[in-house]
Amino acid sequence: MEIFYFVVFGGLAAIVAGLELSKSNKDRINTSSAFNSFKNNYLLVYSLMMAGDWLQGPYVYYLYSTYGFGKGDIGQLFIAGFGSSMLFGTIVGSLADKQGRKRASITYCITYILSCITKHSPQYRVLMVGRVLGGIATSLLFSAFESWLVAEHNKRGFEQQWLSVTFSKAIFLGNGLVAIIAGLFGNYLVDSLALGPVAPFDAAACFLAIGMAVIMSTWSENYGDPSENKDLITQFRNAASAIASDEKIALLGAIQSLFEGSMYTFVFLWTPALSPNEEDIPHGFIFATFMLASMLGSSIASRLLAHSSPKVESYMQIVFVISSAALMLPVVTSFLVAPSGVKGGSISFSGSIQLMGFCTFEACVGIFWPSIMKMRSQYIPEEARSTIMNFFRIPLNIFVCLVLYNVDAFPMTVMFGMCSVFLFIASMLQRRLMNVVEIHKSRSQEWSADKEMTSESDPLNA
Repeated sequence: MEIFYFVVFGGLAAIVAGLELSKSNKDRINTSSAFNSFKNNYLLVYSLMMAGDWLQGPYVYYLYSTYGFGKGDIGQLFIAGFGSSMLFGTIVGSLADKQGRKRASITYCITYILSCITKHSPQYRVLMVGRVLGGIATSLLFSAFESWLVAEHNKRGFEQQWLSVTFSKAIFLGNGLVAIIAGLFGNYLVDSLALGPVAPFDAAACFLAIGMAVIMSTWSENYGDPSENKDLITQFRNAASAIASDEKIALLGAIQSLFEGSMYTFVFLWTPALSPNEEDIPHGFIFATFMLASMLGSSIASRLLAHSSPKVESYMQIVFVISSAALMLPVVTSFLVAPSGVKGGSISFSGSIQLMGFCTFEACVGIFWPSIMKMRSQYIPEEARSTIMNFFRIPLNIFVCLVLYNVDAFPMTVMFGMCSVFLFIASMLQRRLMNVVEIHKSRSQEWSADKEMTSESDPLNA
């Protein structure tokens, strides 16, 4: 493996270590021992869940290609996953609110384990079933766990600001450190032990089973709206009404869909982008490098969220602009750097530049997750949290399905260009959200002031 990869990885590791070690008391939030115990339990579960997810990440595309499927067939398999998340995600989200978030989290483990088992078959239909199961599991992963956390946090009477501590730690560990270890462990299983590309999926199933045991033994159940007289249609209607009547929720959903749609498209594109001429690249090590960049982002986010200024609605505008520029790099390099016609070999100069840009994008992803979680906890009503969060994923999944369905129709630079444009639109919507929040806050203060003046002038209060 080339020294270039080690230099990038080592440089990012040094920056992350420097940021973490240089944190002062001003960058930390003082919490209670009861909260720390609660937080650590959630972080353990979340880390195990993410280990099960991240172990699979770098090898999904690679596994399908070793079974002899081309980019078009693989794109359809990815479409099945995002399509099932779109079709069933809102249903399972509503069931999580009604039947319980703990049950939904256990269902995630079972569903994803079954998805891992299907990877042993080279049959296209079996793999398709696995992708459908994986899509359902993904919907649960990104709604049930967060919904359980927010409800349980509030039920136990912890301070609202402490949520940002759990969010940033969860991303730092689950989407950072665990992902790096998972990438290196997957690389060890596939390359060093030569167990084949299906080995990471078996390891993932083991971690999911351990996490399920912890959930079953330590978590209590909580609900969104458990009232018996509300069926799924009523829950959908209430969630849609909440989105339509509150511009803040609608803007938040649009921002999330644009960013995550670009992110998931990137997940599909980074492998062929870095090896357009079948260059020999270390998939697991590059994946670990991306996750280290994500750790850098979450470390920055934890500092930002620990302070009252700048507001999350403010700094996320800059994050979206930077991420837009990062995904524009493949387009820029295609014009400025002459493509290589040599098959195989090591990563090209253009690929090296793109790798740096992709690391920058992953750093933005690291900032995005705890920040969007913070905003969701502020603006989404508790009674339909999982349902609304999965509503947000509908346009996201439609966008990704359309991109993957037309993956052979458009050059890769066009798809990266579209992602860049969507991220820039997200920055503008984020600015609109900030303005709406400020207007709402100003009106609330005026209303409170008017009420206080009216109360003071009322002779009955004299």
